[in-house]
Amino acid sequence: MGFGWMGRVGVLGVVMLGLGSGLAQEWAGDTIPPTRPVPVGKAPGMRVKLVQDTAGEKVYAVIFRKGDEVLSGLTDFALQYHVGDAHFTGIGAVSGATVGWLDLSRKVYHRIPVNQQVEVLSMIGDVATFNGRPVVHAHLVLGKQDGSTVGGHLWEAIVNPTLEVFVTVNTVALEKVPDDESGMKVIDPAK
Repeated sequence: MGFGWMGRVGVLGVVMLGLGSGLAQEWAGDTIPPTRPVPVGKAPGMRVKLVQDTAGEKVYAVIFRKGDEVLSGLTDFALQYHVGDAHFTGIGAVSGATVGWLDLSRKVYHRIPVNQQVEVLSMIGDVATFNGRPVVHAHLVLGKQDGSTVGGHLWEAIVNPTLEVFVTVNTVALEKVPDDESGMKVIDPAK
């Protein structure tokens, strides 16, 4: 099966999810709430190929191109392919990103902007559902030109020139539930 252009998800505007992304310029101050909406349709160059299909799981290569926004694209992918449980890894490069670290005492993420070309040394994450919709949760480690690194929870990343993500989709869906203590949505394996 060759690469094909991923079709439109049919969802316009913003998808409200428990762990999401917004565009950096929309954030007020240096904090981001865990309930930040994820804009969809921001990865028009993303391509998807099914590389393995067995009874228990499917593996997809999700390839991003220059200018694609990663979290939006992964959300589009999860919606288009009806993903209820998955995990993924990725490598590549981005021209900028916003990651964050969770301040549990305030129930917000502190924004860490990265305003330069960097290597995606490691991207890991998962997908589970909340209120019947997929929620993408990802962490990044980014390598700077001087060899230093920065990392955290993914809020936004603009691909340049490519990002290669391999997504393993499982047949049994996992659900997220609200966690009042942290303000986040967390996977509940009992659901």
